[in-house]
Amino acid sequence: MPSAAKPVDTDVAHQAEGRSGLRELLGTLGPGFISGASDNDPTTVGTLAVVGATTRYGLSWLVLFLLPMLASVQIISARVGIVTHRSLQEVVRGRYRLVAAQVLLVSVLAVNLITIGADLEAGAAALGLLIPVAWRLFVAPYALVLLALLVFGTYRKIERVLSYVLLVFVVYVAAAVLAHPNWGTVLRDTVVPHLSLSKTYVEGALSLLGTTLTSYAYVWETIEQSEKRLHVERLGLAQADAGVGMIAAVAIFWFILIATAATLGVHHQSVQTAQDAARALQPAAGRLASALFGVGLLASSVLAVPVLAATSAYVLAQQLHWRSGLSERFHRARPFYLAVGVALLLAVGIALAGVSAIDLLFWAGIAGGLGTPISLAFLLSVARDRTVMGERRIGPLLLVLGWGTALVVSAASLYFLWQTLAGLI
Repeated sequence: MPSAAKPVDTDVAHQAEGRSGLRELLGTLGPGFISGASDNDPTTVGTLAVVGATTRYGLSWLVLFLLPMLASVQIISARVGIVTHRSLQEVVRGRYRLVAAQVLLVSVLAVNLITIGADLEAGAAALGLLIPVAWRLFVAPYALVLLALLVFGTYRKIERVLSYVLLVFVVYVAAAVLAHPNWGTVLRDTVVPHLSLSKTYVEGALSLLGTTLTSYAYVWETIEQSEKRLHVERLGLAQADAGVGMIAAVAIFWFILIATAATLGVHHQSVQTAQDAARALQPAAGRLASALFGVGLLASSVLAVPVLAATSAYVLAQQLHWRSGLSERFHRARPFYLAVGVALLLAVGIALAGVSAIDLLFWAGIAGGLGTPISLAFLLSVARDRTVMGERRIGPLLLVLGWGTALVVSAASLYFLWQTLAGLI
């Protein structure tokens, strides 16, 4: 009965094709969400805690303003990675002069090393909140564990799990509500920009811009998308993934700032340690505030530090034509993995330099703000380059949003530098 069997075979084929399409669809999702989750790294959490404690709701409008900036930058980086099948460093090295690629390399590495040190110290401080042992004793062993995750290929298996662990920061939503802030003041300050040129506000704004728009997030996005080798037909979905990841991230940013402002800021309590930052969760978590904050901070550190170290090794390897990739075995990519190890070793030195965890996180954001305009300018130049992108280059809207973002960060950086130099004279 061939004629009777044929419809069954067709149905099976359609089901198989549907399952294959679903797997491909789900495979497209991920890099943007991971980038969004990792953007909620210890540097960001620490910066938001300091900003909330020092300016209260004064910079809540800037958090909201971050959404179009972050979403556009991540969408552009996803587009570059998918269309070119190369990372940003590879494209710049191949398209422009060697000097340009070296400038990009230095700008990324300088910010990355400071941020790795800050996030590494934050992870050790988080362990100190969970285990009654001096946090400094955790720094070197913690770095070795993270290095092992990358070398032995287990990081890829846990990164998605870790990104969901960051949902612990959703507790800040409850903390913000239970702290009973003046919602009229919160909404007014969020909707109506409060512009101030005071040193506290300028430093807070630049650190907030720098830690969220830091170059490693979008450089990593181009690396991830280039390695996935997605067909350009999946471009729209990948860009949506990048955008949705940023929406979720910015929502959490806002609640972290509001919760901290409503608990520490209104009582003029400074944030110097991880324990201080954890107090913002007390309205929702009570005695568990330190433990809950420690879990979230540790998860974000474990997620962010390997990404930062791997990004540093990737850009160096691509500049020097080394074999690279977390999918590569150690014996096939020794220089790449050694670069990861060196980055973590230097970060250990930074973490143990004697600067408090929260201060180092805040100033890592400042460094990110100073370095972001350089790498962002390269990203936008590549994304608009017809020779590189062909007909898939970005349109006027993304171009305006991208350069607008670069201009805002540049202006904040220049004013900060002028203010700092003026104070030294």
